[in-house]
Amino acid sequence: MVKHVQGGGEGVHDRWDSKLVASLERELGKAYTVRYPRMPGEDDPSYPAWKAALVEEFHALEDGAILVGHSVGATILLRVLADQQPKCRFGGLFVIAAPFIGEGGWPSDDGKAADDFAGRLPPGLPVRLYHGTDDEIVPIAHVGLYAKAIPHAVVRTLEHRDHQLNDDMSEIARDIRSLG
Repeated sequence: MVKHVQGGGEGVHDRWDSKLVASLERELGKAYTVRYPRMPGEDDPSYPAWKAALVEEFHALEDGAILVGHSVGATILLRVLADQQPKCRFGGLFVIAAPFIGEGGWPSDDGKAADDFAGRLPPGLPVRLYHGTDDEIVPIAHVGLYAKAIPHAVVRTLEHRDHQLNDDMSEIARDIRSLG
């Protein structure tokens, strides 16, 4: 089971991230089921609303489920995992083009920075960070900030890929399959 958390913005679920999900489903094949729920208020993401929706989703997942987050959805997913230890053990966390909140990244509305994730994420959770070199929405420097905040994370920069990774999730699917 793979759970994909969309990015934020008007129409993102249907017009943008649905293409990422279609690529992921195609690349993973029938051996994987991808859950792609619509997040509340996608045009103006709110941490409390998205946290409640994610925690509810976590209850429907079993041990070994893979979490994939894109853009602000990935940022919120990381924070939820750091703030509240889930009951199940996830098989991996795949973070795509996530804005870093804190020093060197984007400011936070609530003063909550992302620089202390390493000790707060579920123990043993494999983390992979992906960022396209041609991302014009979230600067590539943000993946470096996350790498410092989560030193055990594997970082992959993808050449000539935009914020949506050119709608190509082949590397992510390959890495998901490698977790076995």
